[in-house]
Amino acid sequence: MGQSVEATPPNGTTKHLSRVLGLWDVVFFGLVLISPMAAVPLFGVAQKLSHGFATTCILLSMGAMAITAVSYGRMAAIYPSSGSAYTYISKGLNPHLGFLVGWAMLLDYLDQPILNSIYGALTIQRLLPQVPYIVLAALFVAVMTYFNLRSIRATARVNEILLAVMTAVIGVFIIMAIRYLFKAEGIGGFFSTQPFYDARTFQWHAIATGTSLAALTYIGFDGVTLLTEEVKNPKRNILLAGVMVCIFTGIFSGLQVYLAQRVWPNYTTYPHEETAFMDVAQVVGHRGLFIALLVNLVIMSLACGLTGQLGAARLLYGMGRDNVLPRKLFGYLGSTNVPTANVLIIGVLAFLFSQIFSYELAAEMLNFGAFLAFMGVNFSCFWQFYLHGQDGYKRHFVKDAVIPLVGFVFCLWIWCNLSGPSLVRGAIWLIAGIAYAAIKTRGFRGRPLTMDFRES
Repeated sequence: MGQSVEATPPNGTTKHLSRVLGLWDVVFFGLVLISPMAAVPLFGVAQKLSHGFATTCILLSMGAMAITAVSYGRMAAIYPSSGSAYTYISKGLNPHLGFLVGWAMLLDYLDQPILNSIYGALTIQRLLPQVPYIVLAALFVAVMTYFNLRSIRATARVNEILLAVMTAVIGVFIIMAIRYLFKAEGIGGFFSTQPFYDARTFQWHAIATGTSLAALTYIGFDGVTLLTEEVKNPKRNILLAGVMVCIFTGIFSGLQVYLAQRVWPNYTTYPHEETAFMDVAQVVGHRGLFIALLVNLVIMSLACGLTGQLGAARLLYGMGRDNVLPRKLFGYLGSTNVPTANVLIIGVLAFLFSQIFSYELAAEMLNFGAFLAFMGVNFSCFWQFYLHGQDGYKRHFVKDAVIPLVGFVFCLWIWCNLSGPSLVRGAIWLIAGIAYAAIKTRGFRGRPLTMDFRES
C-alpha cells in the first residue's frame, strides 16, 4: 500500500512522484479518509458499553491513536514507499510476523463490507420499518456488488462533494443542538461534566469496553502515509499530519457526541441504539434533519462498503496471483480488470454475516485486526530506533523507547477490552493464519508468505 508509481521511459530515466503537498494538504486528505461523521454510527452502542460516557471513550482513544500516529510517521520516514503496517512490521521486525499482521489486516478488509452492509440496512429500516431487515441487507449488498463488478469507483470530485455535504449536515446538527440546549437550560445547558465523569455510574471496565469500540472513529488515520512520496519534508509532515488528523477528529467527534449526550443523556431510553444519533437529530432538528442524516449515513455506508469490498477483492487477487491462495479461484481477473470471483465471494460473505453478526460485533471485529497492526507498528518503531538503531543515529530514550512502548501498551489495553465474542472469533482467524503459514513455509523454515497491499 502506498508505493510510488514509477516508470522508465524510453530514454532510460526514472520518473518519480513530485513532492508538492504541504502539511495541510495531507491533513485534509486524512480527514477525508476518516469522514466527519465517523463517530455517528458508534454513538448509541458506545453509550451503552461505557454506561453513558461515550465522550470520554472518544477522547481516550484519541490519545492512543495520536501516539500511534507518531510511530507511523517515523516508520514512514524509513520506508517512504510503503505506507502499510504490513510492510513496517515485515521489514522492521520479521517477515513471518509481517504476514500474520497482514492476515489480521485481511480480516479488516473482509469485515468492512459486512459492517457497512449491517449499518446501511439498519439505517434504511428507520425510514422503511415495514421492510424486513434481511431484504434490505440483500438489496444493499446487491447494489454494492453490482457497482464493483462494473468497476465503478467514486472520483475525487465526488468524494469532495460528499465530504462537504456530510460536514454541512453535522454542522447543522451542532448549531441546532446548541440552540436546543440554550432554549431548554440556558447557557448552563452547554456545560456539564456528566458526559465525562459521574461518580455514581463511572466504571473503568465499562470505559475500557466503550473505548475499544469508540477507537473505530479513527480507523483510516494511517492513510496519510500513502502520500509519503508526494509531501514536502515527509519526515516532519507525515508524522505531524497523522497526529493532527487524530486530534482534529477527536475534538470534532467529541463535540458531536458531547452535544448528543447533553440533548439525550439517558442512554437506556434510546429506541434503536445502533441508530441513536438519528433520534437525537430528530429531537433538535425535527424530521428534516433526521432525513438528511439518514441519507448521508446510507451514502457513507455504501461508499465505505464499496471501497472495502473492492479492496478485499484486490488483496485476495494479489494473494491468488502470488499463489499464497489457490490461483485458479482467487487469481482470476475479469474482462473489466476486476477480480470478479473475489467480488462475488465477498458479496456473499457480506450478506451471510450481516445476518449473523450484530453491528457491535462487526465493529469490534474490525478493531481486532486494526489494533494488532497498531501494536505491531508501535513495537516496530521501538525495535527499529531504540533496539536496532540506525547508522550514525543517536538514540533518545523518551522518543525512541518510551513513546512507542506507551503507544503499544495503550493499544494493547484497548485490544484486550474488546468483547469476548470478537476476541474469540479474531483468535480463531489468527490461529488459522498461523497454521496456514506454518504449512506453506514448512514450519516457518521456508520463504515467508507475502501479501500485496498496494492495490487494495
